[in-house]
Amino acid sequence: MAVTETAPDDARVGYTLDGDVAVLELCRPAAGNALDAPLRRELLAAVRRVRDEGARVRAVLLAARGRHFCVGQDLKEHARALEHDPASAFAIVRAQYNPLVSALHALPQPVVAAVEGACVGAGLGLALCADLRVAAESARFATAFTGIGLAADTGVSGALARAVGPARAAALMLLDERIDAEAARRCGLVHRVVPDGAATDEGLALARRLAAGPTAAYAEVKALLRLADPADPADVLEREAAAQERLGRTEDHRAAVRAFLAGDRPTFHGH
Repeated sequence: MAVTETAPDDARVGYTLDGDVAVLELCRPAAGNALDAPLRRELLAAVRRVRDEGARVRAVLLAARGRHFCVGQDLKEHARALEHDPASAFAIVRAQYNPLVSALHALPQPVVAAVEGACVGAGLGLALCADLRVAAESARFATAFTGIGLAADTGVSGALARAVGPARAAALMLLDERIDAEAARRCGLVHRVVPDGAATDEGLALARRLAAGPTAAYAEVKALLRLADPADPADVLEREAAAQERLGRTEDHRAAVRAFLAGDRPTFHGH
């Protein structure tokens, strides 16, 4: 990788320029790149930096350090919020996740996601913000929300239905199904499957190919595809946020978070 500029070594999110490809790397491998507050803030700042770079960046690669792409929201952080201030535990959906998803979708450059290992919950939401996804053979995808008594956020409810169709999306969300890389490729969630350890290199090669192409045409294609979707992305994000707030007040959700952190299987009662 011929990097011309690097982010600080201690950054939660790495930002590098490989020629005219901006590489955004989640850098919390010991926690499965779980999305805590610092990581969310740094990732939004990195996406906004891509926007501010303008024509200097012609394509974007979203990758991650370590065994997993992203295991979703940091549930330890979430459990602390539920305990200390349950009324505002889901304020981060509107305050942090929605601006991040909106910023990623608004990028005119083509975005490629390189996925190794787990890609679940809000991590799946991030991957779905990409235009193309490359997955390692070890990659596993799941929505994970209903497993802890929630619905969806990070735009998953709309983006997943667009990627795989409403019926398949319903199965993935209602049954909390986990699918492997090859199944994800067959249903259209993933563009290409590569050997383990090769997703970032393959994703970078694809991003470089896109960067060498007609990027003005790509920007128009992305804008036209957004117009072709009858669902307003902003409306989807707001509806998701409202649903998560309602579900966050249920005992099902609170008990499920406690069970998850304890390594137990939750029991749901519908309230």
